[in-house]
Amino acid sequence: MSIDLALVRCRNVTRRYGSDATALHEASFEIRAGDRIAITGPSGSGKSTLLHLLAGLDEPSSGELSWPAIGELRTLRPGPVAVVFQGPSLLPPLSVLENTALPLVLLGKTDARAQQRARRALAVLDLEELAEKLPDELSGGQAQRVAIARALVAEPRLILADEPTSQLDRENGQHVIDVLLAAASATGAALVVATHDLAIAEQLDECWSMSDGIISTEWRVAPW
Repeated sequence: MSIDLALVRCRNVTRRYGSDATALHEASFEIRAGDRIAITGPSGSGKSTLLHLLAGLDEPSSGELSWPAIGELRTLRPGPVAVVFQGPSLLPPLSVLENTALPLVLLGKTDARAQQRARRALAVLDLEELAEKLPDELSGGQAQRVAIARALVAEPRLILADEPTSQLDRENGQHVIDVLLAAASATGAALVVATHDLAIAEQLDECWSMSDGIISTEWRVAPW
């Protein structure tokens, strides 16, 4: 499959909830390998809805949404597309190491190989000492960083992060953004980050501002 194809192609996509609430209005765009996109806007503006659509976790009410360079909807996860959710997403019965290795296990890797790569992903985020702990033994910030390690372990082609720094202090938040950017650069992946933090948004090449489900482009290259 050609590497020139869009990872995501969105044509006049609308997502409605009920008869009155429209979370996304007729959005049209493409996301390609190497793109670095920040999505900003107030709570309720449609950022999470957009990410869920891009991940194939939700379906449009109208319009066309496809993943030309990846394949069909059923092929998106846990391999080519990774999602870092805003809220808790670790599985309570599994250790930090097992949670991190889970995408690779689901992709058919042996437990030994999956855990080896999971340990490397945890090390990048300075989480090695937490490997055997359970999620309920972690702080909110630690759990979020583990979720990021899990998202990156399979080297996805599209990384979607919903407020990945919201539970972190400034230092750890910046470290997470550095890791996301480095991971995307290492594999040529596209990175899409929903954030309220302008300092985070300015580190990406494009900024899409959302208001009442409508996307506008504020910049296409970082403004410094």
